Amino acid sequence: MARITLITTGGTIEKTYEERTGTLENRRTIVNRMLARLRLEGVSIRLHELMSKDSLTMTDEDRKRIVEAVRAAGGSKSLPGPTDGIVILHGTDTLTVSGEELHKQISDPAVPIVLTGAMRPYEMKRSDAVQNLTEAIFAAGHLPAGVFCVAHGRALKFPGVRKDRDHGTFVGQELGKNL
Repeated sequence: MARITLITTGGTIEKTYEERTGTLENRRTIVNRMLARLRLEGVSIRLHELMSKDSLTMTDEDRKRIVEAVRAAGGSKSLPGPTDGIVILHGTDTLTVSGEELHKQISDPAVPIVLTGAMRPYEMKRSDAVQNLTEAIFAAGHLPAGVFCVAHGRALKFPGVRKDRDHGTFVGQELGKNL
């Protein structure tokens, strides 16, 4: 049984439509709705709702909280825990900033630490949310220890991941290519 810790921070992937204002907002996690659509045989998910923010409003303190949550979940060899992998749901606008910070602050990862998000909210048509969440959970159970961005069929290793706004995805060093 793969034991995956899922840390939610908000971002586009978890935005919901607010009818009164006509806006998309981060109010609370909706990851359980996404997980209910998945068939996760042999996978146990431990959910940690850390925050519910648009990544553009994240602060250095928020990133410290993410690093601390990853350490507490067993992401560092200096403080191992009962997890086989960690997935962090994160807004795509600053996912790479948090990934670089995790890479810098956790120099001895004990498990795969996978960041993912969505370019379109889960509630919208043609959203990539479920695909990216599914890929991230799978990757967290199979990648080597390290910090990764998993989205759109690729696993990219930090450092050096960046958002390609023109193509609506991430680019960087793909796992299996020159690693």
